[in-house]
Amino acid sequence: MPPNAYSLLGGLTPAEFLRDYWQRKPLLIRQAMPGLTSPLEPDELAGLALEDAIPSRLVIEHGTTPWAVRYGPFTEDDFAKLPETHWSLLVTDLEKFVPELGTLINPFRFIPDWRIDDLMISYAPPQGSVGPHTDAYDVFLLQLQGRRRWQIDTRPVAADNRLPDTVLHILRDFTPEQTWVLEPGDMLYLPPHIAHHGVALDDCMTASIGFRAPSQQELLGAWLDDAVARLDPALRYADPGLMPQTNPGEIDATARARAVALLRNALTVDDAALERWFAGYVTEPRADLASLYPEPPDWQADDLLAHLRAGAALHRNPAARLAWFAETDTVRCFADGEMRTLPACNRPLIEYLCRERDYRAGQILNRLDEPATALLLWLLQRGILEAHIPDTDTINTGIDA
Repeated sequence: MPPNAYSLLGGLTPAEFLRDYWQRKPLLIRQAMPGLTSPLEPDELAGLALEDAIPSRLVIEHGTTPWAVRYGPFTEDDFAKLPETHWSLLVTDLEKFVPELGTLINPFRFIPDWRIDDLMISYAPPQGSVGPHTDAYDVFLLQLQGRRRWQIDTRPVAADNRLPDTVLHILRDFTPEQTWVLEPGDMLYLPPHIAHHGVALDDCMTASIGFRAPSQQELLGAWLDDAVARLDPALRYADPGLMPQTNPGEIDATARARAVALLRNALTVDDAALERWFAGYVTEPRADLASLYPEPPDWQADDLLAHLRAGAALHRNPAARLAWFAETDTVRCFADGEMRTLPACNRPLIEYLCRERDYRAGQILNRLDEPATALLLWLLQRGILEAHIPDTDTINTGIDA
């Protein structure tokens, strides 16, 4: 249990929260993080929105169109032209670009890493909002600075209850059932599809810890794309022994059976293969985060061992995704969509790599054998792990000495 889990969940244990609230009903937690101060100032958040690589949006309630959305990167002039009220700045993926902000996500890691999407921080002046809406995923809304009024409605939302011509799918009709004002350290958990509306009462910053929930359509579409890519393009429909046909417009039973067999052969897959595909899918890297991956070190096994014995530290790239699961006599390690299979005796190392983000040389050396060494070199060569050697220049860019 994280050190502050008792306050984080309002006195509930993670097991109690997951049993009674997760994907079931909202939960307001007063002082989930007591004494919290925002890790960023509004000007610093705006500065990040000037960067090309960092995703950001401005939502202006009364812009050129109602609830106008503009996408970054922005300029200082863009911010100078904003009205005094009724707008919001949203900056996403912050834990990847500013790794120190990962401390806001760490307390939620009683939920699997592959389910955690990102940390978004928003700033809004008085009356700033993104309108009443629903999300298709779970979210924790943590107040960092100022006050925000949250209103929710737990009743089902009709599919046609949307304002036309708005990117954000704002609800046309919203009647709140409950209203709360959140102050710094307070937090609201919302399961998917709960209508909610947050409005800044003064200069306000809110952190959103959002969770991934791939749809059946997304999963099947991605699997089919992969399955099609693996097919032999030379394999075609064939009908040797074709018999003369009395009615040329008929697709006879034999032709239909041949076509079905061709398709079913392509779709045949066992559960274990689907499980491995799923683990690869949910750890795939995002193409728009490629700039966060450094040049890999030119190391061989002897170099890795020498640097570790000299006290080198390894760190997980903040954009990388790691996961694992065990099978009968092997353990599967998934890193940025790729799978490596190791003997079951390597499970403690893989668990360590997937649980932690900063790794001590001693902890790794105690678990090294030939397959483990090969895995570490593979991770370093892909920029998934980064190395830092004490008292020397850093091996990878982006790691402070």
